[in-house]
Amino acid sequence: MNLGINDEEFLRAEKIPMTKREIRILTLALARVGGAEIIADIGAGTGSLSIEAAKFSPDSNIFAVEKNPDAVELLKQNVKKFSADNVTVIHAEASEALKNFSQIDVALIGGSGGKIEQILDAVNKKLKIDGRIAANFIAIQNLSICLEWLRRHKNYHYEVMQVQVNHLKKIGAYDMAQASNPIYILIAEKLPND
Repeated sequence: MNLGINDEEFLRAEKIPMTKREIRILTLALARVGGAEIIADIGAGTGSLSIEAAKFSPDSNIFAVEKNPDAVELLKQNVKKFSADNVTVIHAEASEALKNFSQIDVALIGGSGGKIEQILDAVNKKLKIDGRIAANFIAIQNLSICLEWLRRHKNYHYEVMQVQVNHLKKIGAYDMAQASNPIYILIAEKLPND
């Protein structure tokens, strides 16, 4: 299956975040998802990123970690709707859930619940060498905390980009740009210790 499930296909609920189509495509491409990998989607929300990864990389095992019970129920419904059999939903705090992993290839971080540093510490313990972290941020404060963490952990190579997506919307006789929120996408690769 190709990347890019339409956003409208996902079941949604108020106050449960969803990573939008263009951001999912960029995130998964930049994280080099593919093959048979162990992927942890932390703060999975509606599960759009987990499901997109599952459909694109059917030999991977995706673990969608979410602490919000309402989001967990919605996530389960979306997994069922898309027959994403390689997605396992885990209802837990990220740092607790990650204790049960032996190793992960890719960590996708969407929501952090204000605990980005604790999540990164937990991911770091389980992420294999050459493993990737792909994190999406709306708030610059969370991005800043992540960057400070990466600067302290010298065995990561990282890059950050800000993405602004606009869609044309027909208004009368004109097509006008309608902007989505700008998103920071951070990609970090774990390097061998010197």
